[in-house]
Amino acid sequence: MKKEKVQRRRMKGNVHLAKKCKENQTAITEFILVGFSSTEKLQSFLFWVFLATYLVTIIGNLLIVICVLSDHSLRTPMYFFLGNLSFLEVCYATNLAPRLLFGMITKDNTVSFPGCMVQFYVFGALAVAECLLLTIMSYDRYLAICHPLRYMVLMDSKVCTQLAAGSWASGFVGTSITICLLSNLSFSGPNEIDHFFCDITSLIKLSCSDTYLVEIMVFIFSSAVSLIPFLFILASYVCILRAILGIPSTMGRQKAFSTCSSHLIIVSTFYGTLIAMYVVPSSDRSLVLSKVISLLYTMGTPMLNPIVYSLRNKEVHEALKKLLRAVSAPTRKL
Repeated sequence: MKKEKVQRRRMKGNVHLAKKCKENQTAITEFILVGFSSTEKLQSFLFWVFLATYLVTIIGNLLIVICVLSDHSLRTPMYFFLGNLSFLEVCYATNLAPRLLFGMITKDNTVSFPGCMVQFYVFGALAVAECLLLTIMSYDRYLAICHPLRYMVLMDSKVCTQLAAGSWASGFVGTSITICLLSNLSFSGPNEIDHFFCDITSLIKLSCSDTYLVEIMVFIFSSAVSLIPFLFILASYVCILRAILGIPSTMGRQKAFSTCSSHLIIVSTFYGTLIAMYVVPSSDRSLVLSKVISLLYTMGTPMLNPIVYSLRNKEVHEALKKLLRAVSAPTRKL
């Protein structure tokens, strides 16, 4: 009986959606991003905050990429993956921040339908790739601490390249399924997205089509690429913790833990906000909270990455000092 009632409601909902689409047959060609606030003073303040965050993110992550490529002491699997992560953060921030800043300056918050689809596709693909890269980095630390004698054999350059390439490819291929379903939805009603970027949950709410399949696919896909890797990371760190506690010397334990602490901070921030955003039902949180959570993983984590690794990692710290000295040397001569 209950199943029949649910099916009847679903059928009624589909009929209502079909009528809604027929009533307004004008297809939407652009969306309006509502953003954060219409108050002029707050808009001005947020613009400078977001601009500063974006510049720190770009400069910091590019410096790490340059250090990894130029410094021979960083030619290890750990820093190879860190370089990939830093480059990904640059792409991640550049996909969202310039459009947000442009809208704040010009007051033009419109984005075309294809532009919106592309923005979400790149955002989704990079988010998946980051989930997988962070998982690979935890596996790398697991092998380095729990199997140090076999580490260089198991994580040679070929394996590292394949793992990194697999992460990037999985992100773009996996998100293609979601974007195909999303782009086939009908949009003919309101075109205001109450967000600062083309977020899929906001787009689904605006569609006059039956979004049940898309919602199910988004939930399954986001759970698979966030919860499963997160559980893998937890399992890796349980093994790492056991191995660290088994090290007899205090210095050895501190050194082993220091190589993992930076990664743990990034993982906690990124996965915590991502799970809260896409796995917890949207009905359980307000729009303001959703925007704040989105800010944390779209702008906060990319900015945090170079700060955490440069401050807590001695090798990166030293490589950055060398790079800055090399850059400033010609200037001093002049």
